[in-house]
Amino acid sequence: MFRAQSITESIGVVPNLVGVPMTNVSVESFFDQKVMVLRIKNNLALRSNQMIKRVLDIVLSIIGIIALSPVLIGIAIAVKMDSKGPAIYKSQRVGKNHKAIGVYKFRSMVVNADEVLQKVLAENPEARKEFNEYYKLKDDPRITKIGDFLRKTSLDELPQLINVIKGDMSLVGPRPITEQEVPLYEKYIDDYFMVRPGITGLWQVSGRSNVSYPERVQMDVWYVHNWEPWLDIVLLWRTVGIVVKGKGAY
Repeated sequence: MFRAQSITESIGVVPNLVGVPMTNVSVESFFDQKVMVLRIKNNLALRSNQMIKRVLDIVLSIIGIIALSPVLIGIAIAVKMDSKGPAIYKSQRVGKNHKAIGVYKFRSMVVNADEVLQKVLAENPEARKEFNEYYKLKDDPRITKIGDFLRKTSLDELPQLINVIKGDMSLVGPRPITEQEVPLYEKYIDDYFMVRPGITGLWQVSGRSNVSYPERVQMDVWYVHNWEPWLDIVLLWRTVGIVVKGKGAY
């Protein structure tokens, strides 16, 4: 191959690095340029990048709350009228540095959702298998009428703008997970704990609930390693289209 370099204009070399993020790779050489080194950066490990991301989160979240205030009030009223219980509830998740956080959502389930879930999983093997794979149920008996609409449009997650301002979450990032899901990340859990979980992210615009859990983990890791400001803007823009279509959401 190297002998051919003298008679060709260029040579393409494809290293066996399938699955390794490429947007943050730089090439270096040493030993008098006889050895090539591919240096792979972890973009969100840099404090400067974390600060830039935080500023974007705060500014865009404040604008979002002001612009969407009529929608937020309207949804809260609709939830209260549809079923008994609070309009907004706080779901326990784990975030950056393994910190426990309360994620705000418009209530989309009945108030005794945990009891209903345990009964369904105990009586329905197919439902149990589906829940163990996706941590979701496509035909979930816990969801209310207005909740079904909110979930398909992802409007139930709008109160998380408050979480972003508080510093618990980011507009874009890995999906917030429960303590029970931590082992599912295996060796990649440190990447998850490095950043704040997001209202939206790569998983949400790449199939959402139709994506298996291992695929979702790989998407989260890819995002952390390859983050750039423009990537958040692109994912936010794509989220709008996904929400309108309601594809993959339940």
